[in-house]
Amino acid sequence: MKNILLIGGGGHCKSVIDVIEQEAKFSIAGIIDKKERVGEKVFDYNIIGSDKDLEEMVSRYSYAIVSVGHVKSNDARVNIYKRLKELGFKTPTIISPLAYVSKHAKVGGGTVVMHHAVINAGATVGENCIINTKALIEHDCIVEDNCHLSTSAVLNGGVKLKKNSFFGSNATSRETSIQSGFIKAGSVAK
Repeated sequence: MKNILLIGGGGHCKSVIDVIEQEAKFSIAGIIDKKERVGEKVFDYNIIGSDKDLEEMVSRYSYAIVSVGHVKSNDARVNIYKRLKELGFKTPTIISPLAYVSKHAKVGGGTVVMHHAVINAGATVGENCIINTKALIEHDCIVEDNCHLSTSAVLNGGVKLKKNSFFGSNATSRETSIQSGFIKAGSVAK
C-alpha cells in the first residue's frame, strides 16, 4: 500500500481515517497538525509534524489529503490544498467502499466521499470536496471545487453547486437550480 499524510488532526480527520482504513488503498503514514500537537495521536496514528515540515516531507511521502473540515469557512482547506499541490504532493480521490459512485460520474482529486454517499450518473464533483455521510448527488449535477455537502444533503438532478459552497445537513435543492455560498442545515434551497 502507498503511504499518505493527513493534513489536520481534528474531528474531520477521524472520519477521513475511517474511510481510508475501509478503502484499504493507502496506509496512513502520519498526521500533520499544529507544532504543539506533535507527538499526540489521533486514534492509532501519530501527529508527526506541522505545516512547516511539509516541504521536507514531500521527498518521503508522495500522497497527502486535507483532513481539516469545512464548517464556518473553507479558507484553511483551500490554502492547505493549494500548498500541497504547489509542493508536488499527489492528492488522490478517497472513496468509501460503502459509498456508491456511478462509473458515469467524475470525482476530482483531493475529494473524500464518505460512507453511504451516492454520486449518480452524469454527475461531476470537483477537487478538494467533502461529500459527507449519506449525501446524495443526483444525475447531471456539477459540484465545483472546494465544496462541502454535509450529512444527508440532497442535490437533485441537474443542480450546480458553485465553488467554495457549503450545503448543510439535510438541506435539499430543487432540480436544476444554481446554489452558492452557505446553505444552512435543513433548508430547501431554491
